[in-house]
Amino acid sequence: MLHNFTNQYLKNIALLGSTGSIGRQALEVVKANPQQFTVIALTAHNNAQKLIEQAIEFRPHAVVIGCRDSYNLVKSALQPFDISVYTGNDALNDIVKLEQIDTVLLALVGFAGLKPAINAIKAGKDLALANKESLVVAGEIISKLSKEKGVSLLPIDSEHSAIFQCLVGEQINSIEKIYLTASGGPFFGKSIEFLKNVTVSQALQHPRWKMGKKITIDSASLMNKGLEVIEASWLFDLEPHQIDVLIHPESVVHSMVQFVDGNIKAQFGPTDMRYPIHFALSYPNRISSPFPRLDFDKNSNLTFFKPDKKSFRNLDLAYHALLEGGNMPCILNAANEASVELFLNNKISFLQISDIIEQSIAKIDYIRQPGLEDLIHTDKLTRSFVNSIFMSNLNKTNTFKNNHLMIRKRKEPKTG
Repeated sequence: MLHNFTNQYLKNIALLGSTGSIGRQALEVVKANPQQFTVIALTAHNNAQKLIEQAIEFRPHAVVIGCRDSYNLVKSALQPFDISVYTGNDALNDIVKLEQIDTVLLALVGFAGLKPAINAIKAGKDLALANKESLVVAGEIISKLSKEKGVSLLPIDSEHSAIFQCLVGEQINSIEKIYLTASGGPFFGKSIEFLKNVTVSQALQHPRWKMGKKITIDSASLMNKGLEVIEASWLFDLEPHQIDVLIHPESVVHSMVQFVDGNIKAQFGPTDMRYPIHFALSYPNRISSPFPRLDFDKNSNLTFFKPDKKSFRNLDLAYHALLEGGNMPCILNAANEASVELFLNNKISFLQISDIIEQSIAKIDYIRQPGLEDLIHTDKLTRSFVNSIFMSNLNKTNTFKNNHLMIRKRKEPKTG
């Protein structure tokens, strides 16, 4: 059972996933505004040492370390600072319920963020959302629940933050369409032939943004933009045909809204995630930040291109999942997460990520109106299916190799 705590600060933050890229930048925002924000809780999966360092600096009332093997290490290190330490998934799901928390910043990666997101909303907390997968997988559930509880969903993705900012003061029914911009990743303009042989190292070399490995691979494959299309449909109550994607290599225009009268609003800013984090945490106010301003002298040429959907098939797969609805986006997300993990471990090629996702969409049972348990089951089933595809292909490859060796041996003349 977690304890409740009190403090007198303006906005109290629980930061889930504090040791990752978004989590670290969020703490920079907090550090830059000590009179505006305080940290009530921090969580990490297995980076115990970084969690300890963060806890000593920001002095939250409680931390959660997901890896149980690290619990004693964290507890011992933080005992002199009177910081409560918990471990395991139950603690992660409970920490968001602390009474004094105003906003939960969800920076967990992937499907793991779904239950904490739902629990935070049920507890009446505003949700600053860097975990797009929660809305991708369970957009209908989260949207309905947030309306019932009267809580705000505050997007942290730079693109959705841009749309959100463009819509402040506007009527939602005045939107004709939105444009989500994409940097194009490290392989913008590359052909399918080139993509056949790309390495993990190449895919992780993003030209603009510094992000975690999973989201960087998603950016390289355009799946990140596909997930953002699905997320945008739930955040802004839009139909698929109202959401367009433009490749914008300079990454200065973070997204745009076109209204029914033909006028367009765009949000500009540096390629720095601290800006959308700062906006989400301070909303509905704007408070001063010390971060560098955009230099237009260095960004005088802005270009926009249509995405190459033939070479980067994930974008169309995402639109397909959105149109189908039901548990289809859950299948898409689980297949992608599992495939990206295989790619990062050098077990499949870059293009096989799309192949496996497409096979998963075709084979996993479709559920038109899934509940939470249906989505959890779909996620597990899809990951298992992806693993079975990999093992099947691996066995075929090994069989081919063994047969090839036998044929070679039969052809070799005997000696001696």
